[in-house]
Amino acid sequence: MTTSSAATRAPAAAETAEKGTSHLGLALFVISIAQLMVVLDATIVNVALPSMQNALGFTNANLEWVITAYTLTFGGLMLLGGRMGDILGRRRVFMGGILLFTAASLLGGFATAQWWLLGARGLQGIGAAIMAPTALSLITTNFPEGAPRNRAMGVYAAMSGAGAAIGLIAGGVLTDYASWRWVLFVNVPIGLICAFAAPRALVESDRQRGRFDLPGALSATGGFMLLVYGLTHAAPTTKTVNGRPVSTSHWADPLTVVTLALSVVLLVTFVLIETRSRHALMPLRIFRNLARSGAYLVSLCLGTAMFGMFFFLTIFVQRIWLYSPIKTGIAFLPFSVVIVVAAGMASQLVAKVGVRALMVPGAILNVIGMFWMAQLDTNGGYAANLLPPMIVTAFGLGLVFVPLTLASVAGVDDDEAGLASGLLNTGQQIGGSIGLAVLGTVVFTSVANYAGTAFTQASLTVGGGSSAKVQQLAGTLSLSHGISLGFEVAAGIGLLALIVVLLTIRVRKDELPEISPAAAAA
Repeated sequence: MTTSSAATRAPAAAETAEKGTSHLGLALFVISIAQLMVVLDATIVNVALPSMQNALGFTNANLEWVITAYTLTFGGLMLLGGRMGDILGRRRVFMGGILLFTAASLLGGFATAQWWLLGARGLQGIGAAIMAPTALSLITTNFPEGAPRNRAMGVYAAMSGAGAAIGLIAGGVLTDYASWRWVLFVNVPIGLICAFAAPRALVESDRQRGRFDLPGALSATGGFMLLVYGLTHAAPTTKTVNGRPVSTSHWADPLTVVTLALSVVLLVTFVLIETRSRHALMPLRIFRNLARSGAYLVSLCLGTAMFGMFFFLTIFVQRIWLYSPIKTGIAFLPFSVVIVVAAGMASQLVAKVGVRALMVPGAILNVIGMFWMAQLDTNGGYAANLLPPMIVTAFGLGLVFVPLTLASVAGVDDDEAGLASGLLNTGQQIGGSIGLAVLGTVVFTSVANYAGTAFTQASLTVGGGSSAKVQQLAGTLSLSHGISLGFEVAAGIGLLALIVVLLTIRVRKDELPEISPAAAAA
């Protein structure tokens, strides 16, 4: 997979070392900036979501696809991207991923229709799936062991950790002072610089023999896409009839039933392909270890929590508390800072106290923070109602991430280490996609069901006010109610993650691989 053997990477690293430290500096610049671009894109778009919705007319449910189109293709094709780097050469594949990501960003920035933006986001995800697995492996290919490689890993980890925070601030600034389109356009000059510098800075890796498991990749990605589409389409719609909201459920809609059924067929097909293929993208033997399988399931749950939290908090603070995009980015900044600090603490403690001693309290804090966040309402304030649960949630997640990464690769042979760590990242992306669809359906079903009650409350509150004021307040009340229920469900999923940790994570200290600087940013 994306981790090469020492014999494979030694000649390339030696060749690179002979070219001097300036060459190594340029190589590190290219790799770290590319990683920053991928990580940054996961948060920079979130802040701009309401602006995108206003410009292109997204419904609340369809707005989820701006995130999901990226995460599904990214997560679904990440393992294939790693295999491409092994077989075709990592530098070549890395450059191809950068160019595709850059072109998709340019295309998305010019979008004038929903399908146009969603298509561009999907292409961005494909580019990221090609680029991301090769970025870290290029460090081992291009940097000699010892201090040069350790410094490179440290910079890479810093970029991974800082990317989310930079994305929040940059997304707010660009959306407020330019346009939502610039959260996509900003990738273009960065991508072009990286693509121009890559062949001058990076040494190509040796190619490995093998074949692409394209049927496996397509069946898995297609199955997850149809699953998410079916869940999203099932969310009810609300229309105003005679001045009152009326909702219609879509669970029995033929399109919902057919897409969900087809998703099951494709996912079962994927499992059969992986069982029988000699070049399986995801050999099922990797799941024989209970602790490793538990780590992947926990990753799915955490992906749900992270993606759902950022999506619905963005909608909440901008639609209900009327925050500007830049104020939204600054409001979320403590979350990114705390999660990096907690992950750094965990990387120092895990070798001393073990995996479970960090994952259990971290998972508990995540549940408490999510349930606390469910108490948000229209009259709350940032310092008293949002900041405390956000810090608790971030600290809990930060404690979990490093031991979770180590549990996923503990006891894995060197030739499968790339597969094991890649599956963890894939699980988080796919979990976020499915979780966002599930939480979205819960939230918008609750919004539709609560619409009548909210209308009555708004009528009593406004009194003799206009019908427009009543409908506006009713929409705010029902959206707040739905998002609160969504966080309660997210807390329940976090509780499932805690139970999985208690039942499956049994890793001795002597089984843990040596902690690296990049682990804290995983």
